Amino acid sequence: MNIGALLAGLMSGIIGGMGLGGGAVLIIYLTVFQNVEQLRAQGINLLFFIPIALTAVIIYALSKQIRWKITLPIATGGILGAVAGFFLTDFIGGNFTAKLFGGFLVLLGVKEIFSKSQKGS
Repeated sequence: MNIGALLAGLMSGIIGGMGLGGGAVLIIYLTVFQNVEQLRAQGINLLFFIPIALTAVIIYALSKQIRWKITLPIATGGILGAVAGFFLTDFIGGNFTAKLFGGFLVLLGVKEIFSKSQKGS
């Protein structure tokens, strides 16, 4: 068994289960350490997160942490956005998509570094 793959999956699952977007870990692992092309890594990431997201949704729903009236319209928009995103990514290609992904991570990191801590949230 590949220990790197196991650790990448574990970290992605933990971060994804927290609702923080574990795909960043998985995509970085696949593209940097496994030399998987960006678009293929994105597809693997999406498939990987079906069981992870389902597990997390069940746990969060059982603990009554999901507000369904807010969630369902957002999920509908997300489904439509996923279809649009697939076609947009196919159009702009993996190289530019990788740069967008990297830029997004940098912006998010800078925001988190300079944002105030929210204890107890």
